[in-house]
Amino acid sequence: MGNYNLDELQQHILICHGSSCKKNRAEEITAAIRDEVKTQKTSSILVTRTECLKRCSDACNAVIYPAGVWYKEMTPGAGRKLVKKLGKGKLMKKHISYHVGKYKEATP
Repeated sequence: MGNYNLDELQQHILICHGSSCKKNRAEEITAAIRDEVKTQKTSSILVTRTECLKRCSDACNAVIYPAGVWYKEMTPGAGRKLVKKLGKGKLMKKHISYHVGKYKEATP
């Protein structure tokens, strides 16, 4: 496997695969997001599995960079919707737990 071509990259989705997120379908969510990226035929979004993101009560978590938007309670359907929203330059407000520089942390 060679290097990923970063020329068109605009968004990087980091999906937590810590123990709480794994229990909350992290594998299915990752697969759905990757499938939607392929369906949209975009090379502007890179999807990466991560270790624990330290937000276990919000499982399953995803973080979008460089925007710095943290999403909580993701599902496979929400993951697909997220990719579509990112393609339009929009946020998926229902699932935002934190947005660096924009929002205060959501409280339970």
